[in-house]
Amino acid sequence: MKTVLISAPYMLPEMKRFRPVLEAFDLALITPVVLERLSEEEILAHAGAFDGTICGDDRYTREVIEACSPRLRVISKWGTGIDSIDQAAAADFGVMVGNTPNAFTVPVSESVMGYLLAFSRQLPWLDDTIKAGTWDKINGKTLVESTLGVIGVGNVGKAVIRRAHAFGMKILGNDIVEIAPDFVLEQGVEMTGLEDLLARSDFISVNCSLNPTSYHLINAERLSLCRPTAVLINTARGPVVDERALVDALHSGSLRGAALDVFEVEPLPLDSPLRQMDQVMLAPHNSNSSPLFWERVHWNTLRNLLIGLELDVDRLEVFKAQVAA
Repeated sequence: MKTVLISAPYMLPEMKRFRPVLEAFDLALITPVVLERLSEEEILAHAGAFDGTICGDDRYTREVIEACSPRLRVISKWGTGIDSIDQAAAADFGVMVGNTPNAFTVPVSESVMGYLLAFSRQLPWLDDTIKAGTWDKINGKTLVESTLGVIGVGNVGKAVIRRAHAFGMKILGNDIVEIAPDFVLEQGVEMTGLEDLLARSDFISVNCSLNPTSYHLINAERLSLCRPTAVLINTARGPVVDERALVDALHSGSLRGAALDVFEVEPLPLDSPLRQMDQVMLAPHNSNSSPLFWERVHWNTLRNLLIGLELDVDRLEVFKAQVAA
């Protein structure tokens, strides 16, 4: 019998549905208590005890993968980002890494639009004034008056651009790879350098992946280029933004505000200065929330697991139909 470690926070609450499916493939399950992700130490406590895993942003470092080998055959990531997995180490030890590309393009891009509208129309602050017993007409702007800079024009970045274009925003884009000319023309995007984008944007949406080239891509030097009226939105990965530099920029007034769904340390520490800032909107790494898209990821993640364990993946469709019924 093969054993699977289930630690993806979004799948664990659904185990009443999925446990019978996995057990039908003669799989034993380990289901630890997980707050946000498993640390190296927490995974190492199970080293050598499982053949595959369905994980979230757990820390599968080289040390962890080596300790879990040779038994570990597959790491099936729930979702898209695999920056917490040492892919080179996985290849060295013959461990398959599976994920679900383009999994949350729609909900994440809609979250970005929500932040754009909230800051542009001043909705949270208008609500606060009324509930505080005052009648303060805080002035807002329309999106058509604003310039949006999109850092990372991949699946999510493109979806953000399409939506912002429909609102009539002027759009600047930046990416390290060339973007298809037809998309650029159709959406009216001006591709430009990062420094120029930061200097000209009213809203800056971070949508790039986390890799060695993007770690602290948004740092103190680059934040100093921003307009003092600009708002930074990060729904990508926390470490793309130097959080300490961001706090300093917000404190000094060199940046108007920020909307953050991701952080350098998650969960966000209770003593983080960000928690005390009125000009900041915070969310618990939840911009992917959507029952429809979560369900698709559940089944795709199971599929990747079965492929890695060399089990009959075609049988999964039968169970999928039964669960749906």
